[in-house]
Amino acid sequence: MATLVFMTLMTSKIIFDFNKNSNIKEWRIVNDGVMGGLSEGSFTLSPDGHGLFEGEISLENNGGFTSVRHRFDKLQVTAYSYISIHLKGDGKKYQFRVKDDSSTNYSYINTFATSGEWEEIKVSLKDMYPSFRGRKLDLPNFSKEYIEEIVFLIGNKRTENFQLLIDKITLHQP
Repeated sequence: MATLVFMTLMTSKIIFDFNKNSNIKEWRIVNDGVMGGLSEGSFTLSPDGHGLFEGEISLENNGGFTSVRHRFDKLQVTAYSYISIHLKGDGKKYQFRVKDDSSTNYSYINTFATSGEWEEIKVSLKDMYPSFRGRKLDLPNFSKEYIEEIVFLIGNKRTENFQLLIDKITLHQP
């Protein structure tokens, strides 16, 4: 007698899906003012319901970055191989960062360029490298079981205005 085994295959899991009713109060801006800089970023909902990360980068007082971060309950990622981000940038480079533990002082980083159009950015978890204050650490790439923080950061070592619209952030299986 054959036994049938039914499995639910979860090929993706939404981390955050922005819409006009999204609660973004858990998203926090961290500017370079934490080290004396003058850059200013903000995070709001656009009229169309997308996450809108925008502002101005200043190199004054040794500044040069701003970021927006979202902490959440530990999310198991062992079944997933990459994160896709549906976004519209301004042609500039950004970093996408994850932390497996929000209390650690380093992040795992992937840098991506934007085209100025709506696009899907795919970030392989295993290719994200550990970094602290702009320096790559001599540690293995991301191979953790969980994430509990995601971050978008801009810091291209130049004075510039920026605007990044974020629609959806999703974990995917291979």
